[in-house]
Amino acid sequence: MAGGTDLIRRGGSPQQATFLELFFDLAFVFVIERVALRITDLLARPGIAEGWIAFPAVGRTLLLLLPLTWVWTLTAWTTARFDPRRLPVQAVVIVTMFGILIMSAALPSAFDGGGPAFVAAYVGIQVGRSVAFVVILRGHDQRPTFVRELVWFTLAGVLWVAGALTHDGTRVWLWFSAAALDYLAARFGWPVPGLGRLRVTVWAAAGTHLADRYRQFLLIALGESVLALAVSYTTGLYDVESTAAFVICFVTTVLLWRIYFYRAGQILTDAIAASRNPTHLGRVAAFTHGVMVLGIIMTAVGYELVIPHPLGHTEDAWIVVMFGGPALFTAGRAHFEYVVFARVSRPRLIGILVLALAAPLMTLLPPLAVALTVALVLAGIAAADAARARGRPLEAPSPPR
Repeated sequence: MAGGTDLIRRGGSPQQATFLELFFDLAFVFVIERVALRITDLLARPGIAEGWIAFPAVGRTLLLLLPLTWVWTLTAWTTARFDPRRLPVQAVVIVTMFGILIMSAALPSAFDGGGPAFVAAYVGIQVGRSVAFVVILRGHDQRPTFVRELVWFTLAGVLWVAGALTHDGTRVWLWFSAAALDYLAARFGWPVPGLGRLRVTVWAAAGTHLADRYRQFLLIALGESVLALAVSYTTGLYDVESTAAFVICFVTTVLLWRIYFYRAGQILTDAIAASRNPTHLGRVAAFTHGVMVLGIIMTAVGYELVIPHPLGHTEDAWIVVMFGGPALFTAGRAHFEYVVFARVSRPRLIGILVLALAAPLMTLLPPLAVALTVALVLAGIAAADAARARGRPLEAPSPPR
């Protein structure tokens, strides 16, 4: 059909993720694994972790996570707008998946010789997707959306390419500016002279589908954390200490899953349907999921540090990761609870406070004890959730007005 009308998702079509979307998500298991492994390598180098000098490199690695997650977000928006069963949509998603793998492969050396490959894949994905839909949607009322995106991705692409052609601090600032431009342009609707800005967001049109996709993205991060603790254990000597660390880290992952899904994580779709402003609620929910995913990644880095080295001195930088990851996850989860229920339960705030106050004392304990402390704090949060819900009917969403 002319103008790509047959590509648009119908209002009554199923909102659950398709096999294509789940297939695409597999690439992000590799993405998160590469990010976590890169950070682990930096923090595990002898003589680095105790001096904090690894953290600038860690920050640069996390900067690269921004364009990677932005690609996932825009692909989720694409499959929320368009029917993933259609061949042109499938082609765009598969090509994007291929580009993501190139970006992930280039990530460890992106601030060295791998920068041009990383940027070429990223800019190619963003500009290429926009061009494809500008062509496909000739005469359709959604075509201006991709014209707007094409303008801004091209402008940001100039900064990405310029960064790839420079080195050191200049590259960092150019890439940070490019990432900020990508996100801010979307936040303000990709305004373009003559076209204005996009006013009807994908959250308003397909919030139910996107809520499901963000839950799946968080599960990807949890899946990578399971992979991280399993791989770390297989490289050890299977002694009592490493086995104890493995068990504690597995319990920690289960607690993160439990804290997320009970109960706000189960009813995000209902909260969006009940909200008077689904666009705002969706944006905030997306942000909180990003914070939680980052917390899970940092927690997984802690697994990769503690399981091979359960005893001995705990470096300061290790404590930042092992405590900071769960604290970041809990903070994101507390904000997410506010999005769904317009309140924040006290145990989450207490848990964050306990982690913050206990962190300076952890230098006196071996990594195994530090990991156990984190698990006990998370267990306290999960137990408080269970006690609060016992004997009460399931709580309905009540998003802030």
